[in-house]
Amino acid sequence: MAQTDRIPSRQTTAGEPTGSGPPGAATDSRSAPPRHSASGKPLSWWARARRDKILLLMALPGLALLLAFHYLPLLGNLIAFQEYLPFVPLGRSAWVGLDNFAVIFNGDPEFLNALKNTLLITLVQVIFVFPAPIALALLLNSLLSERIKRVVQSVLYLPHFLSWVIVIAIFQQILGGSGLINNFLREHGMGTIDFLGNPDGFIALLTSQVIWKDTGWGTILFLAALTQIDPGLYEAARVDGASRWRQLWHVTVPGIRGLIILLLILRLGDSLTVGFEQIILQQNLVGRPASEVLDTYVYNNGVLAGQWGVSAAVGLVKGLVGVALVIGANKIAHIFGEAGVYKK
Repeated sequence: MAQTDRIPSRQTTAGEPTGSGPPGAATDSRSAPPRHSASGKPLSWWARARRDKILLLMALPGLALLLAFHYLPLLGNLIAFQEYLPFVPLGRSAWVGLDNFAVIFNGDPEFLNALKNTLLITLVQVIFVFPAPIALALLLNSLLSERIKRVVQSVLYLPHFLSWVIVIAIFQQILGGSGLINNFLREHGMGTIDFLGNPDGFIALLTSQVIWKDTGWGTILFLAALTQIDPGLYEAARVDGASRWRQLWHVTVPGIRGLIILLLILRLGDSLTVGFEQIILQQNLVGRPASEVLDTYVYNNGVLAGQWGVSAAVGLVKGLVGVALVIGANKIAHIFGEAGVYKK
């Protein structure tokens, strides 16, 4: 009589799936909290809060900071409708309605100059600064040696952790009147070049500083997105005879397109903010006509000149324009089938 093979029974532990489906199809019951009660009804908000009370308690410090530094200061927008004085309580200053918005609606020359500089700097930085981390991430991703890649990334991340005071001091040591380049020109009998005090080159100077400081840090998100692209897509493209440029255009770029659109939308929302600290530290070198932007206009007219209401009005309009740009750009992204910042 033939002896049949006997399959040994598999012992299971508590919480281990015992289904016959493919590996990974079943998940540990402890991996996700239950969304329904034992009777099959959805858990109430209070029941979920009691279930996740430890996580909610851990989130309270961050929520408190968010409320204290991001939402409570929104009450300061009342200053835009008042003749505000710092030594008078916020609610007791005289109300002037929309008088503080006259500099915007009536076309104040100083405000228009700040707006023009802001838009010009934003346009240049969107063209040159925004694509820089994408290009750098693609170059780093092409490195075959992981050790070299980590070393290069560490070097490129370092400038991000330097304050703008240090960054500008470094540029002054290189491009200033007594800096490295001008000293070299003097030693060889050539004329010096005013890099830092030239109003015509101020936007190029700002852009170069931002690229040097933040491009390396900006590659983090793109490098993370590149690791999520299926390697099988590249293998299929190579089998079909696609060159590296074809693979870049048809595999890599579509793989990070959603992230590019998301960051571009967020950049548009912050388009009227072009670096207050960076500009204010160099404003005396080039003068206010060439360097005045909306943020420095608010500072110079509010904190220094005491026109608190006018400055608050400009800041309020700037914030509303930023919100409108984010919402509009997000709707355009939905039209082209992208998720954007939030879904429909």
